[in-house]
Amino acid sequence: MALFPESADDGVQGALEMQQTVAVYNQHRCQSGYLPITIGIGLHTGSLMLGTIGEQKRMESTVISDAVNLASRLEGLTKLYGAGIMISQQTLYNLNEFQKYSYRFLDRVKVKVKNKPVAVFELFDQDQPQLKQLKIKTKSNFEQAAFLYHRQAFAQAEQIFQSVLQTNPQDKAAMLYVKRCQKSQNYGVPEDWERA
Repeated sequence: MALFPESADDGVQGALEMQQTVAVYNQHRCQSGYLPITIGIGLHTGSLMLGTIGEQKRMESTVISDAVNLASRLEGLTKLYGAGIMISQQTLYNLNEFQKYSYRFLDRVKVKVKNKPVAVFELFDQDQPQLKQLKIKTKSNFEQAAFLYHRQAFAQAEQIFQSVLQTNPQDKAAMLYVKRCQKSQNYGVPEDWERA
């Protein structure tokens, strides 16, 4: 966990630099005959309580808040969506120059202690150049399909997600949505469904 008290931009830059460092490390791993590794990073902007306890020779700091819980939840979801960096809506809105980043709306996720789902975005500036270009090319369709999915227009959403996958077969988030659309069409909408 890392805190960036000055700005959301500092957190995003830190995340991008971490992913760049992993890419360099993976080059060395591949040259040495090892498989590459991946990491997922979750970023959220919000208030928190920072405390230090202990004595002079043994100090320990901790952070407590819903903001920390959401950042942790986003980090955990990166694997499910195949995203290297996931950011909350609050982080996106707090970026000074959000237009200089490559991002797309991913989903609305429910977090413990929160009544309403939170909009989350994938930041994909750190992706391989070819994958990044494919995500830019399919961004509009992906986001339109996600909107339709949340409006429970599952057949339409699935069709558009399938077209995204034709252009970018590696898009793990689109694959996830296709499965969700099929499940909802076959078994109905879950009871705890909340329209976004």
